[in-house]
Amino acid sequence: MKYSKNYVVCLQFLGFRFSGWQKQKNAKTLHEMVDKSLSYALGNDKFKTLGVGRTDAKVSANSYYFQLFMNTELIEDSFLSVFNENLSPDFRALSMKQVDASFNILNAAKQKEYHYYFSFGDKNHPYAAPFLTNIMDDLDIETMQKGANLFKGEHFFDKYCTKPSAKTILKRTIDSCEIVENTILKANFFPEKSYVLKVKGKGFLRYQIRLMMATLFELGKGNLTLEFIEDSLKEDNDKKYLRNIAPASGLQLYNVELEI
Repeated sequence: MKYSKNYVVCLQFLGFRFSGWQKQKNAKTLHEMVDKSLSYALGNDKFKTLGVGRTDAKVSANSYYFQLFMNTELIEDSFLSVFNENLSPDFRALSMKQVDASFNILNAAKQKEYHYYFSFGDKNHPYAAPFLTNIMDDLDIETMQKGANLFKGEHFFDKYCTKPSAKTILKRTIDSCEIVENTILKANFFPEKSYVLKVKGKGFLRYQIRLMMATLFELGKGNLTLEFIEDSLKEDNDKKYLRNIAPASGLQLYNVELEI
């Protein structure tokens, strides 16, 4: 079916209760919930949606975009009001913009910024579980910061991707990668001090950031060295992906810079 109207909608979501964006059988997914909410908000109007990318189960987003195809002219304020009324509390729609018929959200130029929030030491309050990964071992944050910086630039990320296809491009560029004290995501049930890994790039591989974070955790515990990370990113690495993956709930798609 062809649609005459084309919109891009920005929303936020808490992914802790969901099995990622992509629709799946016998699983509650973000895309499914968005489409159900739209079906109530739009009534009998036919529509189609396309997300800017997949997210893992339990991963949240401070900024996520989807493309909405339909034949009805929408007014931003009234649409957002009705859409938000029909969305569950896990979601909030922020904006909507009409785009040209040739626009394709998957092919559009974009840069993504991911955050991974964590703390270490005493076990966290249970309420922090959807937002913050807790490592009960002591971590050497200074060494982890040096390790994070090693991921910046163009490298071979074979070891930081699970089940790549024959067409998967494993040579990727990370524009920035750093660990800093968390001053962004706060709550009175959070520990006094927490940290965030910030990673920016145009595209990321399956589980790439969680594999990077798990490696940095092992570095902080003293189980790995900076040289291990350097060697893992070289062209002649053994191509076997690392098995230790950091929990999904600490990961957040913080921002998408989308050229519209």
